[in-house]
Amino acid sequence: MSNKRYFIEISYDGTDFHGWQVQPGALSVQECLDKALTTYFRQPVQSLGCGRTDAGVHATQFYAHFDLQEAFPENSEKALAGINALLPYTIAAKRVFEVAPDAHARFDATARSYQYHIHFHKDPFKQHRSWLYKGELDLGAMNAAAALLVRFADFSCFSKAHTQTFTNNCTISEARFEQQADGALVFHITADRFLRNMVRAIVGTLVLTGRGVLAAADVEAIIQSKSRSRAGQSVPACGLYLVQVTYPENAGTCSAVGTESSAVGTESPAAYPAGAAAYPRKPSLPSKHTDKS
Repeated sequence: MSNKRYFIEISYDGTDFHGWQVQPGALSVQECLDKALTTYFRQPVQSLGCGRTDAGVHATQFYAHFDLQEAFPENSEKALAGINALLPYTIAAKRVFEVAPDAHARFDATARSYQYHIHFHKDPFKQHRSWLYKGELDLGAMNAAAALLVRFADFSCFSKAHTQTFTNNCTISEARFEQQADGALVFHITADRFLRNMVRAIVGTLVLTGRGVLAAADVEAIIQSKSRSRAGQSVPACGLYLVQVTYPENAGTCSAVGTESSAVGTESPAAYPAGAAAYPRKPSLPSKHTDKS
């Protein structure tokens, strides 16, 4: 029997993890997920994620794919509960669904959305989940600078050096700050892909406009310079969340086999429509495509 491929949707609090990807001597989300799947299905399971979040970064929606030598159990709710029982409390499995054999959690994603949270007053319930900024920020100035991002494609100035990516071009479709009822700020950004450390570097640069250190014209010049040294410092990882991953609407075999609600995160998933046409073959992307923010 040929292997069957599945997507699993998870959410996690990244505080105690050294990012998504397995790495020697450090606990990762992928390591915990693979261990839980391997234990539950009693066969070696290796997952592949939709991206690679850094240490301390959270996700309210994250997809990974994995293969099984047999069909997912008929009692899907029981299976999902069993997988969750094997995961730490900081990781929640939300649903699992079958996809076509060549479906790819990373390369088939067409867009990803992040949020960055900033608060201004000490709050023990936001510790490790938002950045405490001690000072005032001009929301209008930051949004004026953020609006410039959709006009550019090359974001070398916001990427770590020597990342071995094929290109630093990204298509940003949304970039804006929103003020919450309690005065906290949330930065929303959506793009087809992100460079390593990109979102945190963007927020660090936009904060400089909020402080009055930079003007919108300065941010434009920084982007055009393609120089990381001219941009602002990266803000702490604790405020960053991957909140949505989008896939083609005509995505393939997609019978959802789990609906257990998540204890972490409330973002609506980019759902795979039931009964859709065959899953499109993964697009031709550079082999060194990066998505790590």
